[in-house]
Amino acid sequence: MSGPLVIVGDSLLDVDVEGTADRLCPDAPVPVVEGQAEHHRPGGAGLAALLAARDGTRVVLITALGDDPSGRCLEDLLSPTVEIVRLPLRGTTVRKSRVRARGQTLVRIDTGDGRALGRPGQVASASAFARAADALAAASAVLVADYGRGVADLLREPLRGLDVPLVWDPHPRGSLPVPGCALVTPSEAEAHGMCEEPYVSPERTARRLVRALGAEAVAITLGERGAMLARRGGRFGPVPAPHVASGTDVCGAGDRFAAAAALALAEGASSEDAVARAVGEATRFVEEGGAASLRLHHSGQHHSGQHHSGQHHPGQHRLWRHCPAAEPPVPFAPGASAFEVAAAVRAAGGRLIATGGCFDLLHAGHVSLLRRARALGDALVVCVNSDDSIRRLKGPGRPLVSERDRVEVLRALGCVDAVTVFGEDTPSRVIERLCPDVWVKGGDYDERSMPEAEAVRRTGGEVVILPTVPGYSTTGLIAAARAAS
Repeated sequence: MSGPLVIVGDSLLDVDVEGTADRLCPDAPVPVVEGQAEHHRPGGAGLAALLAARDGTRVVLITALGDDPSGRCLEDLLSPTVEIVRLPLRGTTVRKSRVRARGQTLVRIDTGDGRALGRPGQVASASAFARAADALAAASAVLVADYGRGVADLLREPLRGLDVPLVWDPHPRGSLPVPGCALVTPSEAEAHGMCEEPYVSPERTARRLVRALGAEAVAITLGERGAMLARRGGRFGPVPAPHVASGTDVCGAGDRFAAAAALALAEGASSEDAVARAVGEATRFVEEGGAASLRLHHSGQHHSGQHHSGQHHPGQHRLWRHCPAAEPPVPFAPGASAFEVAAAVRAAGGRLIATGGCFDLLHAGHVSLLRRARALGDALVVCVNSDDSIRRLKGPGRPLVSERDRVEVLRALGCVDAVTVFGEDTPSRVIERLCPDVWVKGGDYDERSMPEAEAVRRTGGEVVILPTVPGYSTTGLIAAARAAS
């Protein structure tokens, strides 16, 4: 690599508020998070630039930053390791705040309406665009991290016809890549949205996008399954992950993938080798905790409500990997049964959470409930109705998904520590064996109509009702599917 890696795109400020949630708010059925630390880091193109610079590469970031606290914080975080070509921003810098408890994200709050401002011919931004053009001319490779905030649109013409590898990481709110990209890296959902024809499979979608976008190659990222790579001329094939990542927070994995692929192409690697390297780096990134494990100290950052009082000064920053602030995890073996998990939690003096239901056609409402339930304690056990139990409760047409498959899907969720099946009409007997500290149900129940509530109280636990996500129900999904057919 003779020149720098140039990253073009929209930078965001990501904030993680880490804490614990051991009780509910008295005036609403929501967890109370007691914040222990607040961590700031770049997001979007800024995160891609930071991760590439961490690999020891010279990185130039062309981005738009506002003259506001979030914009100044971003510049403070990035400037020690990344050269910034700063375009003007109209509005305020986008800030995405995640509230997390025990490693689970409970809510994300997005603020800021900023968009890149100006045109190359305008006097106010002429010098910034001249510096951007110079950086692109000197690049060994270019990565576009398009988050739909206008930077890629402003530089669209200079990005056409580059004689160095151009990698384009798209976003649903962004523009289509310019023709001639060496590699386009959408997620499976993004690829689905970019393809005008009905979605069939990653293979066919990747091949269609190569033709439609005029790209040399398209790699659809598939999470723990790796990626599907298609190249010009019809060649395609899967690029599997080296192993299944043990981490559950995938925030930032796409930025890590795109940055690693761009670096590999800059060094002369083929598209196959670049994507294989990117899959490996993204897998390791998730294993190490994802973006949440990045720790950046800067002069304006607060921890636990107090100013950081270390010996560093503005401009002297450190970056290291660190697990999110939380209590030590309760130890239990992978694949442990629900009762082994319960025993381990009790032995460690932890807090066991349990919930139950049919979970026929698992949907986003279920997942939201399970994540929020897990944040209330040290382990979550899910008690699932057997097939016979569901037939007695809901009729001969149910369940739609077999007991074995329902258990397998639930076990795959990062917020679920163990699953057990009960054959009775209520989970009272399994509750008496588990003795959970908290029994969680969705807001369509109340304690008086819950036959297992007495078993929970008898074993010393409490019942917690969490609000459900509006618009999601298994019955509604079944009715919609039947109406559509």
